[in-house]
Amino acid sequence: MLKFFSTLIRVMFGFALACLAAGLVTVLFVTTPAEVLTEPFDRLPKTVGDTFDLALLAATHLAIFSSLFVVIVALLSEVFSIRSPAFYLFAGIAIAMLGFTAQYASEVAGQPTILNNYAIKAFLTIGFFGGFFYWLAAGQFAGRPDDRSEAIAAPKPITSTAAVSKGEPTD
Repeated sequence: MLKFFSTLIRVMFGFALACLAAGLVTVLFVTTPAEVLTEPFDRLPKTVGDTFDLALLAATHLAIFSSLFVVIVALLSEVFSIRSPAFYLFAGIAIAMLGFTAQYASEVAGQPTILNNYAIKAFLTIGFFGGFFYWLAAGQFAGRPDDRSEAIAAPKPITSTAAVSKGEPTD
């Protein structure tokens, strides 16, 4: 039961961290770091504060949209002990592209579209960083303990081939 709760807390922490990272990346595609740093020095704390406020709002929106998809990915990774960073990067990018598709599908005809290279690159980058930060916090520890660590912890005794060939008893 304790393992279940520790896994649940790890997954929720990973999800929260991934959403925060993806939210910050989203805002940095709108307000680039170069724009933030070219502000006058006396205005810099307010600009940085506004950037982080927008990142938190974007992270909340991203969490609401992606929560169901993340539950599916987390269940798969925990059941099958998937720890590969490539799996989480692919999952993050796939979830982001689902978000892009949902945004595109909800457009009104005759209005400006989201279908452009900059938006596609932004969504791909958001998914990449979301998947990476989830893997960093939770994915690399997914599933059951590795069987190799048990083999390393309790090595088997080595029998001598000379003792076996002479018919001497081995331990």
